[in-house]
Amino acid sequence: MSLSLFYLIFLIGVTTADLCLHNNFLEKVSSSPCPGSCGDIIMTQSPSSLSARPGETVSMNCKASSSITSGSTKYLAWYQHRTGEAPKLLIYYASTLQSGISSRFSGSGSGLDYTLSISNVQPEDGGLYYCQQLYSYPLTQ
Repeated sequence: MSLSLFYLIFLIGVTTADLCLHNNFLEKVSSSPCPGSCGDIIMTQSPSSLSARPGETVSMNCKASSSITSGSTKYLAWYQHRTGEAPKLLIYYASTLQSGISSRFSGSGSGLDYTLSISNVQPEDGGLYYCQQLYSYPLTQ
């Protein structure tokens, strides 16, 4: 039985404005309701690409240049973007699984360092993955 390889790739250096996480939904907003102040937070993702075989577990990392927490809330989201589809929210508040997303996806982390893990990887998991801080404007990925 042949196991095919597929790739999980980070999308790095993209900035999205006018979105904030409210009541577990990304909403378009006209003013900054996020808890942080204005200023660029640099999000560094690693590795830049990785490959896996079906059934394996993979982990992807995201490091913020400054704090993205307020109290106990961690303002970090993870997305999956497959070719020809809109980006899909996987995880919000660093570790909360979005409704309808497989429990094979999990998020963890604190402080400046966060991780997305995918257990029992499946071919349909191939695509671009990126994190986004939702703490301050501009929102950065």
